[in-house]
Amino acid sequence: MALANDRYSYRVTWSEADQEYVGLCAEFPGVSWLAATHEAALKGVRKLIASIVEDMQVSGEAVPEPIATRRFSGKFMVRVPPEVHRKLALQAAENGVSLNRLASAKLSE
Repeated sequence: MALANDRYSYRVTWSEADQEYVGLCAEFPGVSWLAATHEAALKGVRKLIASIVEDMQVSGEAVPEPIATRRFSGKFMVRVPPEVHRKLALQAAENGVSLNRLASAKLSE
């Protein structure tokens, strides 16, 4: 039942609490699938997402666009306390770079 054009963002991680692997999908944050193996968790969550997408399409609901196919502008605003803004501006000046370049470098770490 997995979609032929499935481009969603999946991740599998270990759940210590459940003692199993958990399959997750970034575009559907409330959805998960537990399984004994990494592969089974991925397969399970992909099948579950395919089923959910099919149900959404049948009922006329908007289906989330995969992150991989979205267009991003490269711009977003972040609000920080004034003292953090001052500290970052000082670091940027001391490094001889713009505040934007400093923030971009820190976010890329």
